[in-house]
Amino acid sequence: MRNSWIWVDNRQKINTARKDMQSSAIISMDTEYDSFRYFHEKLCLIQIKTERMTYLFDPLDPLDFSFLGIIFSDPEIIKIMHAGDNDIRILKRDYQFEFKNIFDTHRAASLLGCHYLSLASVIFSYLGIELNKSKQVQRSRWENRPLTDEQINYAVQDTLYLADLYIRLKGEIKQKGLEDNASGIFEKMAEVRWHEKTLDPGGYLKIKGAKKLSDHQKSCLKTLFRWRFQTAKETNTACFMILSNQNLVDLPNSDIHSIESLKKAGKLSPKKVRIFGQEIVEALNQSTQ
Repeated sequence: MRNSWIWVDNRQKINTARKDMQSSAIISMDTEYDSFRYFHEKLCLIQIKTERMTYLFDPLDPLDFSFLGIIFSDPEIIKIMHAGDNDIRILKRDYQFEFKNIFDTHRAASLLGCHYLSLASVIFSYLGIELNKSKQVQRSRWENRPLTDEQINYAVQDTLYLADLYIRLKGEIKQKGLEDNASGIFEKMAEVRWHEKTLDPGGYLKIKGAKKLSDHQKSCLKTLFRWRFQTAKETNTACFMILSNQNLVDLPNSDIHSIESLKKAGKLSPKKVRIFGQEIVEALNQSTQ
C-alpha cells in the first residue's frame, strides 16, 4: 500500500527505517511544526517516505534519530521536499543536520511558471490528483500525543506523491533546459540556516491604531511592545498569546498605575492579569517616568 506507515518508536523500527533509507535512491520528506503558538517553532513530527513505506519520527521522543543526518547529507540519495526551507532550518537548529542533493517541488514548479504553489495545487496541476488538505488539521496541536487519525493521514499525505511529482517536474525542467537553474536554487536551499527572531525597534508604530495615540501613549506602547517580545522569547510563547496588538493599543489609553486599576480597566482576562499584571503595571509606570 502506498500510504502504509510506521510510527518509529523503538530500536528495531529505527534499524528497519535506516536500512530502507540507505538502500533508497530517492526519499520524500516533510515535517510538522508549530510556529503559531510558540516563539521558536516547535518541531513535532518528521515524515520520510521511501518507495515501500512512510516512517513517522517523533522529535518529542527521546529515541536517537541521529542516523537521519547520514541520510540527509548523502549526495547519492535524492531528498524530495515541498517548500522545504523551514524544514531544513529547523532540522539544522535542533539536530545540526546538513543537506545535500535536495529537490524542492515548490521551487521547481515556480521555476516552470506555475502560479499556484501549494502542495495540493501543484499535485493537482501536474498529477491530476486531489488532496484534501485541511487548514484545521494543519493548525492542530501537533505536540499532543497520541496524534489523531486525521493528523496521521494529513502527515502521510504530505510525502505520498512527492516522488511522482519529482519525476514529472524533473522531466519538464530538463525539456526546457533549466537544469542548471534548478541546481543552483536547490544548492542555495540546502545552505539555509535558522536565525533567532529579532525585535523590530519601530514595529510598535505599525500596529493598527498606534498613530492615533499621544506621544506619552506611544511611549507606553513602545515599552509594552518590547516587554511582550522579551516575555514571549523567554517563555517560548507566541507574542499574541502574551498580549494581542489590540491589548497593546488599549492599555496605554487606560489610567493604569496599579494591579487594581488594571483589573478595573477590564482590558485583560483575569488569567492574564494574574500572570502578567505586575509586569505590565511596572512597564506602564516606567513609561511615565
